[in-house]
Amino acid sequence: MSEGIIGLIVAPIIIFMIFVAPIWLILHYRSKKQVNQGLSAEEYTTLQELAESAEKMSERIQTLEAILDSESPQWRNRA
Repeated sequence: MSEGIIGLIVAPIIIFMIFVAPIWLILHYRSKKQVNQGLSAEEYTTLQELAESAEKMSERIQTLEAILDSESPQWRNRA
């Protein structure tokens, strides 16, 4: 009876160690290596474009808030 229980426990562990663990380790260290290498040129360009877009959006929001403050001073209290 205890041999059946041990077999039920050992079999999945062996399958995990043979198939899942090596793939998991390979993928883990591959992704860690990519992170340590830093951004590629394309990723850096995309990041710069996103930063510029965020800056423009921030300026637009400030302008809109200034317009709303002058035309409707209580607009912030409505929410």
